Amino acid sequence: MKGMKSYNSLNDYYRKLFGEKTFKVPIDAGFDCPNRDGTVAHGGCTFCTVSGSGDAIVAPDAPIREQFYKEIDFMHRKWPDVRKYLVYFQNFTNTHEKLEVIRERYEQAINEPGVVGLNIGTRPDCLPDETIAYLADLSERMHVTVELGLQTTYEETSDLINRAHSYELYVETVQRVRKLAPKAEIVSHLINGLPGETHEMMLENVRRCVTDNDIQGIKLHLLHLMTNTRMQRDYHEGRLQLLSQEEYVSIVCDQLEIIPEHIVIHRITGDAPRDMLIGPMWSLNKWEVLNAIEAEMRRRGSKQGCKAKEQRFVC
Repeated sequence: MKGMKSYNSLNDYYRKLFGEKTFKVPIDAGFDCPNRDGTVAHGGCTFCTVSGSGDAIVAPDAPIREQFYKEIDFMHRKWPDVRKYLVYFQNFTNTHEKLEVIRERYEQAINEPGVVGLNIGTRPDCLPDETIAYLADLSERMHVTVELGLQTTYEETSDLINRAHSYELYVETVQRVRKLAPKAEIVSHLINGLPGETHEMMLENVRRCVTDNDIQGIKLHLLHLMTNTRMQRDYHEGRLQLLSQEEYVSIVCDQLEIIPEHIVIHRITGDAPRDMLIGPMWSLNKWEVLNAIEAEMRRRGSKQGCKAKEQRFVC
């Protein structure tokens, strides 16, 4: 049908779930990462800037409650009628602390008027059972999504980018979250374009995520090469080739075809601050990229899941 996307988009999912458009409000709650502070490694992931994934947060140094209201005020400039919000603890690893600290920081924002859910960006090595139990309690009060950074399922790539955890640990963590917090949804994060990964490896990353694990959503990120990151050296020494827009569109469309149609696509590209981005510069035209993906799916006569084993239709 004209106007409908060829994949199960997050915007459509939230409209069905909450009955209207819902804002996802990014918050920097002051957490660190275990591969930055020496818990498992130093220096962080090689693609990560010193400010982590929160480069676009409006007021990251403000108190949590103040951040919340500054973010929604900013969003209301474009969508003044939206009145439902999901608090997104985005930057760094938002379960990398003692439970009492986590609880104190979460409660500062999730009790604000209009908050209907909580999204938590974290890693598989930072979810002990007691933390998952707290998330289970929260899921009785609101919609809870655990966003697990994986980025790749290949150990050689994981070592190269300094993830400092294994794919096996990721699988085990997903199983524990599903068991201990069954109402919480799990979203896997993958990055397309990591050093040394081929088109087929990027497809295999998705296959493993959706066949090995009981997840409810997936985020497909484009690798952004940023200033002041360790990955700059890989690029300047020729170990990293940035994807072209045509390559990226082809990869994402192939990935969408093998992702079962019930899985929500939380993201199929990404954002990066212009003044920090080394490349690919075409990624700054986000809507052009999104439109190119949709156009290619339509050109193929394709849709999400049409090559997944459990689907009965074909592309």
